Amino acid sequence: MTHDESLDGNVGQVVDFLKEKEEGYRFHYLTKKDRQISGNIQGLKGIISFFVMKPYHLARSEVILMDNVFLPMAYMKMRKSVKVIQLWHGTGTIKKFGQDVNTGSLKKLEKRANHRITHLIVNSEETKRIYSRAFGIPLDKVYVLGLPRTDIFFSEEMIKERREQFFAQFPNLKNKRLLLYAPTFRDEESKQPKIALDTKLIGEELKDYALLLRLHPFVEEAYRREGESANRIDGSNIISMTGYPDINTLLLVSDYLITDYSSIIFDYCLQGKPMIFYAYDLEEFSNQGRGFYHPYEHLVPGPVVKNTEEIIELIKKDQFDLDRIEDFKRKQYRYLDGKSTERLYLHILKK
Repeated sequence: MTHDESLDGNVGQVVDFLKEKEEGYRFHYLTKKDRQISGNIQGLKGIISFFVMKPYHLARSEVILMDNVFLPMAYMKMRKSVKVIQLWHGTGTIKKFGQDVNTGSLKKLEKRANHRITHLIVNSEETKRIYSRAFGIPLDKVYVLGLPRTDIFFSEEMIKERREQFFAQFPNLKNKRLLLYAPTFRDEESKQPKIALDTKLIGEELKDYALLLRLHPFVEEAYRREGESANRIDGSNIISMTGYPDINTLLLVSDYLITDYSSIIFDYCLQGKPMIFYAYDLEEFSNQGRGFYHPYEHLVPGPVVKNTEEIIELIKKDQFDLDRIEDFKRKQYRYLDGKSTERLYLHILKK
């Protein structure tokens, strides 16, 4: 779980499901934290854990669940009976990735690591074709069963519970309409972090709304440091949710999504709620970034805008083509029943 170790992630959902089955599974975890090895005493324990205990458990596993590429697998040999199940961390993709963009030694190493995958799980036939190329594995190893992290969007009970928990924590937001801004992190932002949205203008023009910011930590830190946030972020209607542990809850409580090239839209579309695509750097991103699998403006199920004023105008008018979102959803999902984890269990994991 080197991308998402939360219970709401794909691996977390499967683990929770298997624990409830009580079929004698034992679980061992490798997360981001295990890679943070330092030179102190704790670091020594980390070194022993990472280089001795983790490989030992990995070698003895019957099933390996993954949410990311794990490059050390390029140097490992697996028993033929081991199931290596790549669940990935996104439910779809707009941007090219993996074998479609990597080059040189990284591309070769990644392909060797992905060669260990026995089951790659996706939502649709469209995604199956794309992921087969991106991971460099044959189509017969890609299974259209649906992704476990999406099951929550079909559970009225879970939706109600998450909404109640959120508004109990943030009661001042209960009577506001919520805009969730969740942009893609751009590589150059690690050196020059910035937020392209005019939050001050949104705060002034949309007083009955609250803007929830889901930024990369680099970007938010710079946003605060520059003093722009003194009376805007964490104020009455501009609130940072960067550190909020559960992205699914933010999707469930928000009334609109503002994003750009993020795969978050493949989750959000399940609710049929409006999306605005703030692609202020579309031409630059297309030419200098990884590129897209489909023409961007034809793929995304909502209006594409270039500035904050256009966003405000769209929200004030509140006239969105929800049929377009429905068409997008039908194309991106074979199953719309909330039983993806159960299908994975019945087809692959059941003893």
